[in-house]
Amino acid sequence: MKKTFSKEERLCSRKSLDLLFKNGSSFLLYPFRISSLFVPAADAAAVEVVINVAKKRYKRAVDRNLLKRRTREAYRFHKQEHLYNHLKDSGKLLLLSIQFIGKEKHEFSFMEKKLAAALKKLCANLELHEIS
Repeated sequence: MKKTFSKEERLCSRKSLDLLFKNGSSFLLYPFRISSLFVPAADAAAVEVVINVAKKRYKRAVDRNLLKRRTREAYRFHKQEHLYNHLKDSGKLLLLSIQFIGKEKHEFSFMEKKLAAALKKLCANLELHEIS
């Protein structure tokens, strides 16, 4: 699979976002907070993602956009091996929120490493929920 980030993979639906933040489970792995929720699948994509950076912490849009771009790129690189390989044939849609909560702007290499670790932890958590 190509390392792309298409429109179908973006979480845009207000209803789905509300559902994710009300009923989803989350964990913290600095500088990210990851929230996730399984829902019955309707679309072709196995995962829908929203990436956000707090306006309260980063007042300038330039800074927020930079952090979102770096996070999106790291996700795009690691989604196949850490997420999609674990979710294939599940028949469910995973709603996923990646929030950047760090206090300073980090280099891409640091963010990439941390996001890869967060996706691994997410897969471990999902496997635990499937077993129980």
